[in-house]
Amino acid sequence: MTGTFGVLSRITRGLTKTRTGLSNALRGILGQTSRLDEEALARIEEVLIQADVGATTTAKLVDLLSSKMTGAHSKTSANDLYSRIVSVLSEEITRILGENPGLLLTSGVNVILMVGVNGSGKTTTAAKLAYLLKNENRRVILAAADTFRAAAIEQLEAWGKKVGVPVIKHKEGSDPAAVIYDAVMAAKSRSVDVVVADTAGRLHTKSNLMEELKKCRRVANREVKEAPQEVLLVLDATTGQNALQQARVFKDAVGVTGVILTKLDGTAKGGVVVSVREETGLPIKFVGTGEGIEDLSPFDASAFARSLFDGV
Repeated sequence: MTGTFGVLSRITRGLTKTRTGLSNALRGILGQTSRLDEEALARIEEVLIQADVGATTTAKLVDLLSSKMTGAHSKTSANDLYSRIVSVLSEEITRILGENPGLLLTSGVNVILMVGVNGSGKTTTAAKLAYLLKNENRRVILAAADTFRAAAIEQLEAWGKKVGVPVIKHKEGSDPAAVIYDAVMAAKSRSVDVVVADTAGRLHTKSNLMEELKKCRRVANREVKEAPQEVLLVLDATTGQNALQQARVFKDAVGVTGVILTKLDGTAKGGVVVSVREETGLPIKFVGTGEGIEDLSPFDASAFARSLFDGV
């Protein structure tokens, strides 16, 4: 397994675009003033909203800055003022994000359903999660329950070979719940610890597709009392506030237990992580920071908050 330093460095690297935008914008604001006045606060609010922190969360952060920094002296240097602002914001963002509970796995067979919309990166993320679990000495099976795309089945098979874990599949167009059933049965017979199930990408507005996910849940639960132990919503960080809306709907529809943010390295709007956590209460469990098999990191709130503004 990659050590803590490697995890933190990947989070830092993944936030490069977001950090550059936030840091440059804040320094630009403070380079024009020696104190945190109403105008500076208003501009900071704009910067945070542009980073997709979200209007509600941003308002709370700006109010906190206003209350804690009211006494900033006019002789305070821009660098000192920047450091104080970053300290206040980082501390509060860390508090909002909270502690990562990790995967809530039990003894016996565990089922993890990967859900989300088309293009969020579910299939690749399922493989990365299988790789991570295998490196924790867990026995893993991948279930190709995205039966609507032949390419998805083939893609997961290719990842399975690369990761070194078996893939349970049916032909294209089969019932996804049947794939889940066969994967759970295979897990029981082979003493497998975790089934990671890729599911079809679906629009969060399509109720019939959501019902299909509920059926997958029921089948898993019928065969393993506590399953699925996790329903992980895979969100594309580059979609910004659309990701927040997806999180709300999936949480209500299929009982999401946690979030994986993908493509964090490809956006300047990494602040959406804070918005999703604050407004849905869902824990962020992993972040995707690249295309490599190892580029899925357990989420660390403190490291993330610091990396938003400065490298760890």
